[in-house]
Amino acid sequence: MKKEPTKQEYAAQVKKLTPKFSSWKNCWHAFASGGLICALGEGIRQMAISQWKCGEEDAFMVVSIVLVLLSVILTGLQWYAPLAKWCGAGTLVPITGFANSVASPAIEYQSEGQVFGIGVKIFTIAGPVILYGVFASWVVGLFYWVGMQIGIV
Repeated sequence: MKKEPTKQEYAAQVKKLTPKFSSWKNCWHAFASGGLICALGEGIRQMAISQWKCGEEDAFMVVSIVLVLLSVILTGLQWYAPLAKWCGAGTLVPITGFANSVASPAIEYQSEGQVFGIGVKIFTIAGPVILYGVFASWVVGLFYWVGMQIGIV
């Protein structure tokens, strides 16, 4: 019969098995990768304005579309997960992380079919974000409309 470890033995084992990480290094990776994504977005915006003759508002849409497309492609090639592991919040917080969270369940469950695989799993993470985003925008719009009606806004 195996003996139950003491609190000290258990704490020593936990300390030995807990991965070591550096908060400063993780912050630097997130800062650098997030900055690179922003620089890439600005480069795409400048190209959309100068090369593709887009207006200012259209250029911002082009940036979003291209960043989402790149994120989904990297997810499909299974390059996004290792990149996100190294970058941390730098890749997970911007729109690229949202695109990855929508694409990865769809890719993972595609073997279960179009409806029960991709159709069901694609909104596992993104569904609540979309639901509460739409609901919050409706509530804010309602407050804005009421403010307009009574002359506050």
